[in-house]
Amino acid sequence: MDVILLERIEKLGNLGDVVKVKAGFARNFLLPEKKALRATPDNIKYFESQKVAIEEANRQKRAAAGDVAGGLEGQAFTLIRQAGESGQLYGSVSARDIAQAIKERGVAIERKHVMLDHPIKAVGLYEARIMPHPEISVTVRITVARSDEEAEILAKRGVLGAALGEAERRSAREIVEEIEAAEAATTPPAEGEAAEAAGTTPAA
Repeated sequence: MDVILLERIEKLGNLGDVVKVKAGFARNFLLPEKKALRATPDNIKYFESQKVAIEEANRQKRAAAGDVAGGLEGQAFTLIRQAGESGQLYGSVSARDIAQAIKERGVAIERKHVMLDHPIKAVGLYEARIMPHPEISVTVRITVARSDEEAEILAKRGVLGAALGEAERRSAREIVEEIEAAEAATTPPAEGEAAEAAGTTPAA
């Protein structure tokens, strides 16, 4: 099916482009969401007559989305969830959950603005792409942990997990053990411990 795009669609085209898409994609998404029109002769004439107004409306939406993205730049969000010892969640974190966490900060974001191919299924640090407008994108940090304390440890570790959406993650327990081992290796021993290691006894 040929359609006229009424806004930029990632990996598909820009506003005003006539593109060929699968009929189901058009009927189930593009047309009901008013992101495109069927490329009929009448609709092509209509688009050309309204092109300036459509482009101006898009410009205004893009400007408003830019303000939203500016407020999210560099932001980090923590979601506390129950999980097993391996770090696998009892459930998952979805785009809706991330949108809700952002809205609780007073930022007007909807679920559809959160680009998440698959739910997050394990504790860890992630990056999520937020698109309040098809031409505006910003990345935020998402920490999924079993407690505020664990969230702090994950933040201290400071290394992102695998690509967002993959099911396998390194467990939080492994990360904690790494941190503790690193701290133990860099912490100087107490006087008594140093003497014992050298085979001597400190003077009384």
